[in-house]
Amino acid sequence: MELKQVVAGFTGTENCTITPITNGLINTTYFVENPDSEEKFILQKINTQVFKFPEVITRNHILINTMLENGNYPLQPVIPKSTLNGDFIVKDEEGESWRMLSFIDDTRTFFRIPDLKTAYESAKAVGCFLNMVNPEQLPDIQSPIPDFINFEKRIVDYQTSLRYANENLLKNAEPEIETMNELLFLPQKWIEMEKNGLLPKRIIHGDPNVRNILFDKNSRPLAVIDLDTVTVSTILYDFGDMARSYTNTLDEDDGNAGDNFNPQIYRTVKEGFLLYLKGKLNFEELENLDYAAQTVIYIQAIRFLTDYLNGNSYYATKYADHNLDRTKNQLELLKGLRKYLRVD
Repeated sequence: MELKQVVAGFTGTENCTITPITNGLINTTYFVENPDSEEKFILQKINTQVFKFPEVITRNHILINTMLENGNYPLQPVIPKSTLNGDFIVKDEEGESWRMLSFIDDTRTFFRIPDLKTAYESAKAVGCFLNMVNPEQLPDIQSPIPDFINFEKRIVDYQTSLRYANENLLKNAEPEIETMNELLFLPQKWIEMEKNGLLPKRIIHGDPNVRNILFDKNSRPLAVIDLDTVTVSTILYDFGDMARSYTNTLDEDDGNAGDNFNPQIYRTVKEGFLLYLKGKLNFEELENLDYAAQTVIYIQAIRFLTDYLNGNSYYATKYADHNLDRTKNQLELLKGLRKYLRVD
């Protein structure tokens, strides 16, 4: 099935222009424009190696939008477009799943936080989103990626990779393995708090990176996008991942990173994040924001290292040591954060 036939499954016409968008990390994405109606859309082939049940992510998206529409949400929602049959997924001849989303015009994106103002506005936008989608009674949001925030499993996977990895890989990563093992205690408190029910279950974004926020030409947030990873977990994960991705002054691929943690951005992100959420979070959540930032960075490092030791089977890589460089970058970021927090 050609791309235009996929589009026709949503719009009823093949009269369109289709342009690839190449900056996606998981799904294959296209910009679609109908010259007759002047309608614009985003078309995506869902990566079913990651999202094994595409219907789950579209269902979650619709539930989230319903809450946003019923509230006083100041940002723009991204709207899934239904097919001609009333579904939200078109299957092509190879069985691949496609979905179409509304397009928000005249926007810009960042792949790294450029300044303190953008850091604050981005964190505020995510906090606003999380506040709106967490009523007292949560809707039936389903997990799009089972065990995505199961830190106990991440550690088991890492330890398994140590047992079976190629000796050359183990030797090459010896300094990183040593650091990782020294800090292996770090996620244990998180695991225990979850087991003891100290962390409320809340709807989280799951990937609140700045690249998942659309801005206007004046760098004001217009929309929080990419809701594929929305799930029910602890809100500490979203704060930790924002701290991880926002405070890094270098690309996370940079294995020569040194002093790549920005403490000013960290303080600003915390301030923006809490603007809408401070009154909603409980004592354990508020007291463990700094801890969450450390733990999420550590877990991301362990994921990169595990994939490296497994032969780069999960993350897309451009060279043999790509995941090892990512690991080094995250460990340097963690070092900077822990130095700032004076926990070393």
